Amino acid sequence: MLEVRSLSLNYGQSQILFDLSLDAAVGEITAVMGNNGVGKTSLLKAVGGRHPFARGTLRADGRALNRPTAFTAARAGIAYVPQGREIFPMMSVLENLETGFACLPQSDHAIPDSVFELFPVLQEMRARRGGDLSGGQQQQLAIARALITRPKVLLLDEPTEGIQPNVIQQIGNALETLRKAGTMAIVLVEQNADFAFRLADRIYVMERGRIKRGVAKSAYSKAELLEDLSL
Repeated sequence: MLEVRSLSLNYGQSQILFDLSLDAAVGEITAVMGNNGVGKTSLLKAVGGRHPFARGTLRADGRALNRPTAFTAARAGIAYVPQGREIFPMMSVLENLETGFACLPQSDHAIPDSVFELFPVLQEMRARRGGDLSGGQQQQLAIARALITRPKVLLLDEPTEGIQPNVIQQIGNALETLRKAGTMAIVLVEQNADFAFRLADRIYVMERGRIKRGVAKSAYSKAELLEDLSL
């Protein structure tokens, strides 16, 4: 579903990503891991159209995307859940979800029941302002808003950061449900090694803007992962 080939990205005169390549398949969770500052978020921003990449190719569902904007990436089926969530604090939960309609045709302007089945708390709090939710509830809202766009590729940047353990479990369960549905590729950037290793089908470890290792989890142990992360 997602193919990244020889992707390089700069911030001004500083090169952040160096000829980076990875694949993410439908019905799988692909974890991208590494220590702070190695370029994980920059990779997601490039794929999600938040920052133009300098060189390389990007394909989603077989379609080539040439330095997409956030809108064109969303129209192509790429949904990005950023670190920090970026919900609208003064808008209600329902209004936040409806912002996902922006890249959809009018005929698809409806919230699927499956969104509330994944995150029942959002159904209960439809009228509450986004800024009044807990951190864990805001994270669930951010993921649900991305799902409104009917994505083919779901990008998640640090979804467990600052989240209480019971909500981390709920988010993990939701991702497993989405994987089983087999309709999208999920790319998970995560510092929580336990969470990522449990969920991942394939793992990429980044180091200084490059892929240090890319391997199926079935051929990789958690001890090797921790060694690669120098933990």
